[in-house]
Amino acid sequence: MSLAYRRLAVDAGLTVGLVALLAGLCGSAYFARRVVVPKCSRLEDLSIRSVYPGRDGQLLIELPATTHTKAPGRHSLWFAKGTGHACLGAVVELSPDRGSLTRVVERVDSGNLAQAAAGIWSGYVYSEPEQLGLPYRNVEITVDDGVAPAWRFDSPPSDRARMWAIHIHGMGGRRAGCLRGIPVARRLGLTSLVVSFRNDGDAPPSSDKRYRLGETEWCDVEAAIHYAVAEGAERIVIFGWSLGAALALQAAALSAHAPRIVGMVLDAPVFDWRSTLLANAKAAGLPRPLVQLGFAILQSKALRWVTGLAEPIHLDALDWLARAGELRKPILILHGRKDDTTPFEASKRAATVRPDLVSLVEFESVGHSLEWNFDPDKWEHSVEDWFRLALADASPEQAVES
Repeated sequence: MSLAYRRLAVDAGLTVGLVALLAGLCGSAYFARRVVVPKCSRLEDLSIRSVYPGRDGQLLIELPATTHTKAPGRHSLWFAKGTGHACLGAVVELSPDRGSLTRVVERVDSGNLAQAAAGIWSGYVYSEPEQLGLPYRNVEITVDDGVAPAWRFDSPPSDRARMWAIHIHGMGGRRAGCLRGIPVARRLGLTSLVVSFRNDGDAPPSSDKRYRLGETEWCDVEAAIHYAVAEGAERIVIFGWSLGAALALQAAALSAHAPRIVGMVLDAPVFDWRSTLLANAKAAGLPRPLVQLGFAILQSKALRWVTGLAEPIHLDALDWLARAGELRKPILILHGRKDDTTPFEASKRAATVRPDLVSLVEFESVGHSLEWNFDPDKWEHSVEDWFRLALADASPEQAVES
């Protein structure tokens, strides 16, 4: 090979390597931004085949048969760009030849379902608090830069009237997702506060309009706890869903009112963001080195311009598997073994390393944070049993001693 050809080959190799490096950097930057930039909308990717009345007067809906749509239990469908919502009940017919199934439509809360062509599968069985048929009121929690709306469900008079539950939704979600936990909390005699937090579309946004994976969002939970205490709460149980569980763990460790927090109910919790994000990246086909570089970007002060974060995220501070020895409150975990977003193995490990505090109830549910939907009786009975065993006699003083 002539010298000219050799130089050409070297230059070509360098060019290919540079292009690959730039592509990797762009991929890592894209990954890091997706982690922290709140989503304003979701793609309506579930087609609606038909909506029609059944023989017994029930409204029925035909949908493509997928792993999610075939799941037992109650689920819901958002449509019309999020302005329409319907609660879906049992599967009444499978049509393998059409690749579809038919479910009962229990309620149409808003929008014209008959005219919808597609929607988004969801676990939000309730889209508004009045659908529970329980008394509630809208309240405002003073937070940084304004007020965050919350729903307050007062308990009936009982000896537990001074025990409150704080309910925290997950990433990309809204308060309505927590409504599934209200009935059991009320049966236990708890006053419930369903809160919003920065960048969720209800509470005031942070200055950088970015998620921080619980590192600062927990401060809005702290504000809600302060509200509850000012209203007479002496003991507090936190119900956290997904990211909301990460906020609960932070609050239990850092709150000025931590002695009053006597336990946590965590549904599909994020105990460690590295394992959670690695699992999601693997499912999406992203190479591990690209994801590791994304972690470096999230934690870099110099590369904040890539993500738009005001300050880097400290992932080690959010790793409650590595920090399991610091856990001080009883925890009930409700988690599906087939969760496709938050690894079940992280919950299993938490229960293994801290069996003195962590109780794990496994579900066969498909999807993320759909444990209640799959088996609401099991979910609620698990909460009731855990409450009576772990918290019935709990007091703030005992929480401090633990």
